[in-house]
Amino acid sequence: MRIIIITGMSGSGKSTAVRALEDEGYYCIDNLPVRLFKRFVELIDKSGESFQGIVLVADIRGKEFFKGYELAFKKIVNAGHTVEIFFFDTLDDILVRRYSETRRRHPADEDCSVSEAIVLERERLSVLRSLATRVIDTSDFTVHQLKELVLRIVRGDEQNNQLAIEVQSFGFKYGVPLESSIVMDVRFLPNPFFIPELKEGTGIDDSVRDYVLDNVTSAQFLEYFFPLLDMLLPAHLKEGKSYLTISIGCTGGRHRSVAIAEATGMHLQELWPSVRIIHRDIEKGLK
Repeated sequence: MRIIIITGMSGSGKSTAVRALEDEGYYCIDNLPVRLFKRFVELIDKSGESFQGIVLVADIRGKEFFKGYELAFKKIVNAGHTVEIFFFDTLDDILVRRYSETRRRHPADEDCSVSEAIVLERERLSVLRSLATRVIDTSDFTVHQLKELVLRIVRGDEQNNQLAIEVQSFGFKYGVPLESSIVMDVRFLPNPFFIPELKEGTGIDDSVRDYVLDNVTSAQFLEYFFPLLDMLLPAHLKEGKSYLTISIGCTGGRHRSVAIAEATGMHLQELWPSVRIIHRDIEKGLK
């Protein structure tokens, strides 16, 4: 049976990964005492229930975990099971921000600040991190991006040109998406907002799309932009990237950026197997 150990820094996205694996058919259990690992695996194995595998979440909350995890893993392997360790990590400043937003108490907190607790946790997890089958840095991931990556990993289809690409439109007035890998400003293109019969529409509508795309400036821009992406994406894949977010922005995120994002997504879908197009601010653009 496939056994996946989910561990890593608090606030790094472990819960998101567990929910994705539950939906995939894995039996998941959180914070099980380490002395019960082998027994739990045996019970599931003998139950006759059909699961893709077992996911055990173990981290700094289980104080005794650090005293016996290596032996527990060895016993499970000796029983004929495959054990994989997924270590989830995130940059310290992002972890601090996440805790400040949720106002949750850090589980490693021993009368110290969140920053100090993160340093303490990282020290305690250092050996486990070195043993990990997979280290997943979630610093630049949205929730749905992380879920998709985890599923691609467990399904075994993250290799062979499997760069997952997200093309999203946005409005600069609402802020640049933090998860962006590449940002393109298209506010220099003709704006349908100032055309009365087009103002209420969006870049998905034929009339708005044609207005944005059917002019010399847009044609010249795409003539340079598409080849640039065709060069950059393989370079990102070669560098080890598994997920790339291309954010295209205009003022309100309703007209120009939507039309260009749609055109960009369609272009990339001809070459890349996994392209997702979203429009973050399309409903806000008239407000």
